[in-house]
Amino acid sequence: MAVNCGALSESLLESELFGHEKGAFTGAMKTRRGRLEMADNGTLFLDEIGEISTKMQVVLLRVLEEKRFLRLGGSNSVSSDFRLVTATHRDLPPLIKEKQFREDFYYRINVITIHIPPLRERQDDIPVLADHFLKRYVEETGKHLEGFTQRAIDHLISYPWPGNVRELRNVIERAVVIARGRIIGTEELKFLDPGKQSCETSSATLEELEMNHIKSILASCDGNISHAAKKLGINRSTLSRKMKQYLSARN
Repeated sequence: MAVNCGALSESLLESELFGHEKGAFTGAMKTRRGRLEMADNGTLFLDEIGEISTKMQVVLLRVLEEKRFLRLGGSNSVSSDFRLVTATHRDLPPLIKEKQFREDFYYRINVITIHIPPLRERQDDIPVLADHFLKRYVEETGKHLEGFTQRAIDHLISYPWPGNVRELRNVIERAVVIARGRIIGTEELKFLDPGKQSCETSSATLEELEMNHIKSILASCDGNISHAAKKLGINRSTLSRKMKQYLSARN
């Protein structure tokens, strides 16, 4: 059972994880099992665990210790025995020092750590992942595409992928949508800038480069402004302002 913690507010995340009893809140017309309960004898995957509040960390810590919890609005405890897998793009130890992530919760979930290097350091994975996403979007769109030209693969490998796998997925989806033939070539990928132009050949302004980078990060975050702001190292209001400036310039 998978939950994207970064995509939900605290109240929605709580309901998603713990479920609720009928009448627990306005609109709760019937009892609903949460992901914790549905993961019994299985695996619960909490993506972007670094985004949850310290309050929710305390609650989850107790669940991990006791393997029991209450549905929202409930009085009878529910047991669930599950394996927990978490993921985050954030560096958690500095967050612990800043009191944004609880140390006891960190050590409880950090039993085995698997570090996944950025995609630019795993170039051999790029053709495999590109082919995987191609097959997915060919099936979804009903198009008849057979693969990539070698030049297209080389183009994908040369790109630095600041948005990692999510960005690659979005790029392949776009290429499938705009493709007119049976093979994806560099024409379908010309919107990608591998960053190898010289000063003489590049006419992009600093503002254009900045906005292209912002668009790339937003794409990798599936349009989530808060996540994109964190990746860019700016606050949400600054990113929103820059996006408004970009839209005004286009209009």
